[in-house]
Amino acid sequence: MLYQIKVQLKNIRPPIWRRIRVNGSVTLFELHNILQVVMGWDNYHLHEFEVAGERYGPPQDEFPVPLGFSDEPINEEKVKLSEVAPAEKSKILYTYDFGDNWRHELLVEKIVPAEEAARYPVCLKGKRACPLEDCGGSWGYYGLLEAREHPDDPRSEELLEWAGEFDPEEFDLDAVNKSLKKIK
Repeated sequence: MLYQIKVQLKNIRPPIWRRIRVNGSVTLFELHNILQVVMGWDNYHLHEFEVAGERYGPPQDEFPVPLGFSDEPINEEKVKLSEVAPAEKSKILYTYDFGDNWRHELLVEKIVPAEEAARYPVCLKGKRACPLEDCGGSWGYYGLLEAREHPDDPRSEELLEWAGEFDPEEFDLDAVNKSLKKIK
């Protein structure tokens, strides 16, 4: 079965979101890799899923338990999407980069049969560019947007130089789907 999921970055206005379709048999580790592509992250940082109070993440022999957590998350490589989100309207919280604390809400909108000729995962739609890696979380992102609105302000110069040609309104669906085709 295919899961149609709306992924929305929390605490950002106007909203940054993606609508994707993935096979329900993907592991949470595979879903993490899909989310990295569709959102535009670079996979530089730790991440975690949370569903109904349970935490799922990378195997702990690979990464230490993040500061502030006392227990190890369940190994995401051993858990399928369909196991943690068995029905439509299921919600998953995905956190990427514990420093910037990018929290994403994943809402299962539909569970539908797969189309034979289609390739999955696929991004159906999205809105706005993902914030830049290491921009300082939502506060840093809003600071970048403010700098773009006031480029002549001397405080904006260094930030705009660091951000380069970043356009917060840009979302290239074709480029995202081309990158998704590289995921096995």
